[in-house]
Order: sequence, then structure tokens, then C-alpha cells
Amino acid sequence: MAKTALIIVDMVRDFTDPEGLVFYPENQKILPRIKKILDESRKHELLIVFLQHCNRKDKVDKKAQSMRPNCIEGTFGIEIDPMLEVDEKKDYVIRKRRYSGFFGTDLDLVLRENEVENVVVVGTKTNCCIRATVTDAFYLNYNPYVIRECVATNSETVNEVHLTDIDKYLGKVIDMNTFSKMLEEGQL
Repeated sequence: MAKTALIIVDMVRDFTDPEGLVFYPENQKILPRIKKILDESRKHELLIVFLQHCNRKDKVDKKAQSMRPNCIEGTFGIEIDPMLEVDEKKDYVIRKRRYSGFFGTDLDLVLRENEVENVVVVGTKTNCCIRATVTDAFYLNYNPYVIRECVATNSETVNEVHLTDIDKYLGKVIDMNTFSKMLEEGQL
């Protein structure tokens, strides 16, 4: 059976909590679905990786300067949403400063050390962080899967355009039922 990792992208409080600096209501809709996928992934002993967007406080970051302030280190905004419990003994939490979870992080090293071949990607935002992470996974020869009901952005049209492109060029877009079936049949 191929080794698979669940990558949960940026489900941090600045994006998921109404008090967050760049809250997207769509993220509250996908949280319970991601929780279900997380629980199922744990039951099947998938590697769990939480990507945590984080901008340094009071340090130069040209990318962050051009955006609304968000995910500042030391604030509640970078905390993983409490609905998604992190198992400190097994799960990885990897901070990132750019859209892709691979750029400037040790995500690739963690996946290779754990002999991962398939990455299942869920979280926010489909047009930025999901797509960039999936693109880099594709470039690095992983088999990317995105669970349709478990990703969101602030426009359903934008969400669908990017999911269509991901499915056509970079990996597979599947639904939650297909994910469950693939796990049960040992395809992931």
C-alpha cells in the first residue's frame, strides 16, 4: 500500500475565526468536513501535517508588506483552529511564509523521511495556498489529491476554476466519499 499524508493547509484562526484578521466565512463551512477527514485519516494511520501560515512580527517581509496584516507570530491568528486537534506526538506542524507548503520549509524532507507517495490536500485558500502546494507536490513527484468539499476561497467561481485546473493538470480532485472508499480499498 502506498504511503499517504493528509496536509491541512492554513486552517488557522486568522482565517477560520470571526475575530480573525482575514476571516473567510467559507472556512467555517469546511471545518467540520476537514475534521471528519482528519478523524478518518487518523483511523487509517495516515501521516498528518498541518501547514501554518505565519508572518514574522516586526521583521521585513516584502510579501507581507503588500497584503493586509495576518497570521502574525505570537498572536492567536496563527493558532490551528481548535476544532482540528493536533496530536503533538504524531502530527507535524510546519510553519510557512509563502503560499506553497513546500517553499522554504522542510515539508518535502518530512514526507520523504516517512516514505510518502500520495498527498491529500485540504484547507484554504484554493486559489493561493492549496494550488501552490499542489503544484509543488506535482513538481516533486508526489501524487496530489484535493478533496472538493474540504477546500474553499472567498469566491465559489474562483474555487471551481482552480479545482478544474488542478484536476486537469496537477492531480486528482475527489469528493469525501471517494476518499473514504479509496482508504477502505487500500488505494491511499
